[in-house]
Amino acid sequence: MSTSSIQTTLIERLTRALPAPAIAVGEDVRLRSSNVWGTPKPTLADVLVRPATTEELSKALAICHDLSQPVVVQGGQTGVVGSTATQPGDVILSLERLSKIEEVDTIGRTMTVQAGVTLQRAQEAAEQHGMLLGIDLGARGSATVGGNASTNAGGNRVIRYGMTRRHILGYEAVLADGTVLSSMGKVIKDNAGYDLKQLFIGSEGTLGVISRLVLQLLSAPKTTNTAMVTAASFEGIARLLGALNEQLGGSVSAFEVLWSEYYALVTTPPAKSRAPLPQDRPFYALVESHGADERHDAERFEHALSDAIDHRLIDDAVIARTGAERSAFWALRDDVHQLLRFKPMFVFDVSMPIATMESYVEGLREQLKSRWKEARLFVFGHLGDGNLHVCVSAGREDGSEGTEVANVVYKPLGAFHGSVSAEHGIGIEKKAYLSVTRSAAEIELMRKLKRLIDPRNILNRGRVLDV
Repeated sequence: MSTSSIQTTLIERLTRALPAPAIAVGEDVRLRSSNVWGTPKPTLADVLVRPATTEELSKALAICHDLSQPVVVQGGQTGVVGSTATQPGDVILSLERLSKIEEVDTIGRTMTVQAGVTLQRAQEAAEQHGMLLGIDLGARGSATVGGNASTNAGGNRVIRYGMTRRHILGYEAVLADGTVLSSMGKVIKDNAGYDLKQLFIGSEGTLGVISRLVLQLLSAPKTTNTAMVTAASFEGIARLLGALNEQLGGSVSAFEVLWSEYYALVTTPPAKSRAPLPQDRPFYALVESHGADERHDAERFEHALSDAIDHRLIDDAVIARTGAERSAFWALRDDVHQLLRFKPMFVFDVSMPIATMESYVEGLREQLKSRWKEARLFVFGHLGDGNLHVCVSAGREDGSEGTEVANVVYKPLGAFHGSVSAEHGIGIEKKAYLSVTRSAAEIELMRKLKRLIDPRNILNRGRVLDV
């Protein structure tokens, strides 16, 4: 059967099986585009499927499997590793209509959601019931909980609340052939055989498509204390993390480090944020704690920072006294789009032990400058969980030297026992560097799992690894 006849058959079968709002073809599909990091990406796929139920999702995948039709799964399209890019002949499987919050269980402290619900909507639903969803990241307004699960997203609160997988109790996922696996349990303790949901969490849609989730909720904090601090040494910033955890009883919920270049970038016009601390220090950190003692938490927080200054771990601190000031600190940290003032701009997401971070960054700076004299390096990230975002502007403006830049960033990570992907996933862009972090035996086992669960290789083909 020719390619054109397969596509005709595909569209006919999808049209018979699904309601009209679930399908778009041709120009209606190509008018869609993604816009990651300010660069519009055209949609090259020919067919768009937008199921509103797990049943519709199952029917669509069964048809695609029968025809060996490649499928690209799309959520909020906030990823930065090329996972949602399409090619001619692809089918887009968008979860945008799987967008219901089905239940908030205030007694069991769980939330049942469809995969297309945005993280921000889920957060707000939890807050309306006096609870907290522990996942948080800058793209919360667009990123979906299904996408968070499929990439095992990290974000700002990992140090206190853990990665996305820690918040998932139950799941429903559809395999490539349309088989529905549903285990929507609400219990924390369930050791009945293999924990199959872990196959789908973090597998980037290559093993199955998550359609529904049961998320664990937490008691909302009664107090939030936030500060920006500055230090003359990385050692001081790193030691501050341990000191705060000790003095605040493990209540530190965020610990974000900013190297001086990034701090200056996001606090100098045309950036909207203004510097709460002078721009002449080498290191800055945004620290936050969640607590329950409304009488004493602020006092303890202030005392801990004062003590850190007395012990010369940090030089100065500015404490947010209002919600607006707290938001301003976070807006400064999250203003990553200032990086787009430089072209080209390559963004990397890596992790390593905290003790090795300074030597890694300094070595990276030296290598970049030796290869490209005009190279710019901006570093910030979630110090508390060992995750750095490394942003490099180097080489020709057309980005043609991106592979060389990536080699400089990724290849030293093996010696530092680090990872080429802390929280963004592998997608298409990091496949060539998977072996820096995973052994040949591990990668081969990943391939075996992929061949077993998706034997026709239709789900997110070419993502994570090649089969």
